[in-house]
Amino acid sequence: MSYLSARDHRGPLILDCDVVVVGSGASGAVVATELAESGQRVIVLEEGAHVPHAEYGKMRVSESLRHIWRDGGMTIAIPLGDSPAINVTMGKVVGGSSVLTGGVCFRLPGRILHEWRQHHGLPEYTEASMEEATQAVERHCHVETVPVAMRSRATTLFDEGARKRGFELQPMRRNTKDCKGCGRCNFGCPEGAKLSVDLSYLPRGVQAGATVYSHCVVNKVLSRGGRAVGVTGRILNGPNGTLGSELTVHARRVVLACSAWYTPLILERSGVGKRSKVLGKRMTLHPGFRMMARFDEDVRGWHGAMQSAFSDAFEEAGATLVSVFIPPSVIAATMPGIGPAHHERAQQLPNIAMFGGMIHDEGGGTVRRGFGREPIVTYRMAREDRPKVSATVRALGETYLAAGAKEVFPPLLGLPGGLSADAFRKLDLDAIPMSRFETSSQHPLGTARMGKDPVNAVVDADGRAFDMEELYVVDGSVLPTSLGVNPQLSIMSIATRLAWRMRERPLRSL
Repeated sequence: MSYLSARDHRGPLILDCDVVVVGSGASGAVVATELAESGQRVIVLEEGAHVPHAEYGKMRVSESLRHIWRDGGMTIAIPLGDSPAINVTMGKVVGGSSVLTGGVCFRLPGRILHEWRQHHGLPEYTEASMEEATQAVERHCHVETVPVAMRSRATTLFDEGARKRGFELQPMRRNTKDCKGCGRCNFGCPEGAKLSVDLSYLPRGVQAGATVYSHCVVNKVLSRGGRAVGVTGRILNGPNGTLGSELTVHARRVVLACSAWYTPLILERSGVGKRSKVLGKRMTLHPGFRMMARFDEDVRGWHGAMQSAFSDAFEEAGATLVSVFIPPSVIAATMPGIGPAHHERAQQLPNIAMFGGMIHDEGGGTVRRGFGREPIVTYRMAREDRPKVSATVRALGETYLAAGAKEVFPPLLGLPGGLSADAFRKLDLDAIPMSRFETSSQHPLGTARMGKDPVNAVVDADGRAFDMEELYVVDGSVLPTSLGVNPQLSIMSIATRLAWRMRERPLRSL
């Protein structure tokens, strides 16, 4: 039907529908659209604002951080033991983090599906069984291969180094159409070429009758007789956009799509997962590391697709190498040095190349209830993951050095500047405390995982909560393990499968 801002409503807001979907990101938008197109009355609730592409596409980087990122991009997973502090970036806008991704689309890896079948009691998840859903997502959001011609010079230099070291880059697939390679994907595509769910799915859902309410915070699932009958929460219509009036949505089915960061909190407040040993635990994050390198030549790595190529050559070591180049203003701010030294380094920006890598981690994150509605999220890196970090950073640095870099900038806090080849090779990465590693993530997964029983899982293979009927979870929290690759397409494909399964089950009357 439409996009509505609950912030403009005065007094309690009471709604009713067939299905309420909490969260408008990659999974929520998919499920809402599929169900609305099947004729069900759907309401989508989103904490963030509805910012149309015409607005966010014109925002400066600083404006994007203020208006459509959660916590201005400063959300942190708190380290425990010898672990890094991980900057976990998420969106808070209609369309969720989909608006802020690089658009990377990897299919669910076959080796991961095999692990789910063998060790997590999910025989339904095979490459063949996921094919139809995956193809549907790829069609709706136009997944295509990035042409080699759109690679930035930073990426082609890395490829030159890779070939000298005995491996080569493979082309990336992204949900784009008519991309011109402006390199600003993760701050909201200014061209509308990245078909995030606010452009590819939600308009279809709204056209089919769904209503999207922004500025809504859901705290709890309402239940009666062991069955979900709606949700309750608050509207952000208080002074300065704070929590205000009460929100109640009566529904015949409840779908949580709030991410692995928030879904377990709502489940816990709702009394779901009491028997489970894993609710809010074993969060995987794909800890990521970037390597900058200085060349004598003019690189200008921001010209070209932000993410255009990858390498799985280090898959056995638990790492995937992925091209990345963030806006130059952000890179300049993170160059080493203070005052005049920092200014001098920032002047070298046109000569800087960058490439990234992430590890397939074992799940050291835990989501706990905080003093308010925000969770306290901690991360203890597994012992077996520590060598993967060194291997990733070493591979990134050596590849750029093989391409002729004059110095490299490892992701280590406290370095006064770049390192020569000799200095980098003398660096004992295994002996450096993890607290010194600059680490980021965009992929929280696994805090309400799927499985075969309510002790080792929270939902079944169809996303149904073990402890409450008509309650479904469809976001990245249901993935039993990390994937080792960007999860956007995997999450959307699973959400499509779960939505189709929901359509097969008749809605019950309230």
